[in-house]
Amino acid sequence: MDAYTAVCGSVAAGVIVFIVVLVLLAIFAMAVIRAIIYCMIFHKAGFHWALGLLTLIPVACLVMQFVLALSDWPIQKELRQLKQKS
Repeated sequence: MDAYTAVCGSVAAGVIVFIVVLVLLAIFAMAVIRAIIYCMIFHKAGFHWALGLLTLIPVACLVMQFVLALSDWPIQKELRQLKQKS
């Protein structure tokens, strides 16, 4: 094995490691952004904002979407109570 082949092999390995690290950072960034968005959605819906952090767990993310879609939101309960008082 000559010096050129050894250098090319190590450069290729370095590029592969760089790409893997870059992809992992991108996945982490997208997960954080998704969690922040879900925290804001839960807060605006009247739930505790920390429920959005459950979206970081794959199965819990699916469950939380069903909670948002099918449950009676606290903000809706409050609106219903206000309408009944007046």
